[in-house]
Amino acid sequence: NQSGVNSKGESTIDILANDPTVQLTALYGPEHGLDGQARAGAYVESYIHEKLGIPVYSLYGPTRMPTAEMLANVDVLLYDIQDIGARTYTYISTLNYCQQAAQKYGKTLIVLDRPNPLGGEIVDGAVLEEPFETFVGVDVLPTAHGMTVGELALYFNREIGADVRVVPMEGYTRQMIYQDTGLPWIATSPNIPDIESVFGYMATGLGEGTGIYQADKFKWIGGKGIDASKFARLLNQAGLAGVTFVPEYQGAAGGVRLKITDYRSFNPARTGLYALAYAHSLNNFKVPKSGKTMVMFDKIMGTDKIGLYLEQGLTPQQIEVKYTPRLNSFKEERKKYLIYGQDPYRVIVVYVQGQRVDFDVEPFIDQNNRTMVPLRAIGEALGAQVDWDEQTRTVKFTKQGHKVLFVIDRREAVVNGVVQTMDTCPVIKNSRTMLPLRYVGEFLGTTVDWEGQTSKITIN
Repeated sequence: NQSGVNSKGESTIDILANDPTVQLTALYGPEHGLDGQARAGAYVESYIHEKLGIPVYSLYGPTRMPTAEMLANVDVLLYDIQDIGARTYTYISTLNYCQQAAQKYGKTLIVLDRPNPLGGEIVDGAVLEEPFETFVGVDVLPTAHGMTVGELALYFNREIGADVRVVPMEGYTRQMIYQDTGLPWIATSPNIPDIESVFGYMATGLGEGTGIYQADKFKWIGGKGIDASKFARLLNQAGLAGVTFVPEYQGAAGGVRLKITDYRSFNPARTGLYALAYAHSLNNFKVPKSGKTMVMFDKIMGTDKIGLYLEQGLTPQQIEVKYTPRLNSFKEERKKYLIYGQDPYRVIVVYVQGQRVDFDVEPFIDQNNRTMVPLRAIGEALGAQVDWDEQTRTVKFTKQGHKVLFVIDRREAVVNGVVQTMDTCPVIKNSRTMLPLRYVGEFLGTTVDWEGQTSKITIN
């Protein structure tokens, strides 16, 4: 959509359309349409692009998943949309559905990664329960997932198994918030025109159907029967980092305006829970209930338990205790799919005999400062026979008299019958077996050279 631009502000659509090596055959619009102007929840129609003369298929109309017909003339599906870091923002649901379609119809999906504007460290809120999976909450994620769209694609793929390639962001780190990128914010949807709205989205927008609502594009929260001063006092005394709350009435509705003082420590998901719980303590709003159909409140929460806790009069602190065990379990599972760490991400390039190796999973540098690469691609590039034993979790390379055996999570390798000890070990990450490149190369009789300034590895 309109958020897919490069650092010069040039549209990815225009760049592809003007590239003679690329045949742009179709465009796909998520919620809010290709230009991001349609109101939230409004159906978007498919049409023919006026300038390009190609179909613009709506993925927020009669169908939300690309059909066989929509993908008939496509070899590669490219995803380039800016997310805002919330489970309920449906652009990531469109990503998930595109992955499912890519797997079903045998297409490659390339994800151009973009920053999580909230940063990659705040992971909070109730974790969605599988019976509550909808287009509003597409997978088992907490309210704030702390992942980039590329990382989410890898996480989604644990169950989908599509041919997904992520183009990572060079120089990106987990602790970066959007303001650190130096890039201008492009409105992702009509109600998210600026970075303040991004940070306020989960803090003010969780009360669908309760009468507690957001205003001024997620910068105010309140409702009828709320004493604005009491509401502000409760929130200001709650110890919520990086934000103060200013009492403000909007007509008959009492509420608070968010004043974010520290964007790094501010936790939108936690703030949203506290605001909802304290609002309920003040006006005892009726909690929406799912019956034969699921109410939007439960879709947003990803569970009906938050509603039950509110009815029971639990404090926000008590509700946090309730959801923390599942949140901690998610945090552990999430680690497998993270691309970025605390140091700026570097794109690693590997050449074998002068030919660049194309990896479907990006190499990475592990905690022992070793470059890890997917076994099949490097084995083929080195001209070795590769055998994988699932039961023993061993990899065997055979090449011109060299026999090398690696074991997952073990530092010992067997090289031509002799045990050699490495300073790191093979691992399985993102469902791929990753091996230390230097040891693979040298054990097979090649020379491996590393150029630190360019992150280039040459094998001869």
